[in-house]
Amino acid sequence: MSTAIEKKKQVVAEIADKLTQSKATILTDYRGLSVSQMTELRKQLREAGVEYQVLKNTMTRRATAQTNLTELDDKLVGPTAIAFSNDDVVAPAKVLHKFSKENKELEIKGGVVEGRVVSLDQIKELAELPSREGLLSMLLSVLQAPMRNFALAVKAVADKDGEGESAEA
Repeated sequence: MSTAIEKKKQVVAEIADKLTQSKATILTDYRGLSVSQMTELRKQLREAGVEYQVLKNTMTRRATAQTNLTELDDKLVGPTAIAFSNDDVVAPAKVLHKFSKENKELEIKGGVVEGRVVSLDQIKELAELPSREGLLSMLLSVLQAPMRNFALAVKAVADKDGEGESAEA
């Protein structure tokens, strides 16, 4: 009996570690998804660098108590699968939101982003953000705009001076 309790304590410790280590953790209800849909979802999440696990709610509740994330406990009802992302905050939100639009059976319950409990609406907002590359290109465009405008102004002045000289000659 004590080995079973030790195994459960180890599982709770692993879940608590994942909750503290991950930048984004999203809870989902997967009830109604077929095996092929679940396999496709896991594949998409794996490609995005996200770990997706079905965990027991009682074990997860104990882990939330250890990590001071007890606000998640009310969402730990029914079948729950949890997506953990250690690298990217936006990736799990994007993949799960897109998949839930295509497959109405998948329900996003809530989650944790960088240590803060977030609602479904906040996860949807995260999912609708442009990708990292998109944000970087927007930033680059903003940074280039003053130089581009300066170059156009210099060129316009040079062209105007060139017209003035050809008219005098």
